[in-house]
Amino acid sequence: MSDAPWDHSPAPATPPSPAPSHSVVTRAPMVEIVGVDKYYGDLHVLQDIDLTVGKGEVVVVLGPSGSGKSTLCRTINRLETFESGSIRIDGQELPEEGKALAQLRADVGMVFQSFNLFAHKTILENVTLGPIRVRKRSKAEADKRATELLERVGVAHQSEKYPAQLSGGQQQRVAIARSLAMDPKVMLFDEPTSALDPEMINEVLDVMVELARSGMTMIVVTHEMGFARRAADRVVFMSDGQIVEAAEPEVFFTHPRSERAKDFLGKILSH
Repeated sequence: MSDAPWDHSPAPATPPSPAPSHSVVTRAPMVEIVGVDKYYGDLHVLQDIDLTVGKGEVVVVLGPSGSGKSTLCRTINRLETFESGSIRIDGQELPEEGKALAQLRADVGMVFQSFNLFAHKTILENVTLGPIRVRKRSKAEADKRATELLERVGVAHQSEKYPAQLSGGQQQRVAIARSLAMDPKVMLFDEPTSALDPEMINEVLDVMVELARSGMTMIVVTHEMGFARRAADRVVFMSDGQIVEAAEPEVFFTHPRSERAKDFLGKILSH
């Protein structure tokens, strides 16, 4: 690994004529979003969204507040309903409700702004609960896997503590381990560092970079430009409920095509 702070594995060569900005041409699809519309009353928050995310691809979604980023992330496992369009996960249509939706949700890990850990359960219990109840794993098997994952995210020594005894950064790393314990096919991150103190942000981003390099399919809504440059295969820029453009990180950050993206980056990168 290079010591350069924004170094990442080389992306596939750019084809002579660019493909549509939100298509994936080099990988089998893991997430397919087609023609998705979402309204809050009269507010059209997602407008005819088309996005395909390939297996093992890391897509970072950027955009100003209110652009629809988090809403898009939450529709992928139907935490938010949508009025039209379709979403497929690894070839399966996202069910509207019931047991089939619960089963498909088990394949989609989600890490939120708030850590959403069970306050009355230990760190180890938080991580093993899903595998035991949903995946029907034995306690011994779940404990072993949870310990390995807590080691991976650097908090194994805290396994018998309760969430309130950990820092925000440690709790978010536990939340990542909890999602990984379900062996998800794709991980969704909805601004996972926005509730953290500045000194805790890097410890979470480092875990996410390692996860990205391990081949996990990831969709990450974030304001962390450094992470986008370092870990993303593709940056998707949203504004006013629409995908405005998408490109490899270095292309997006150095040569944004739309005026909205240029304006956004001008404000963000000037500070």
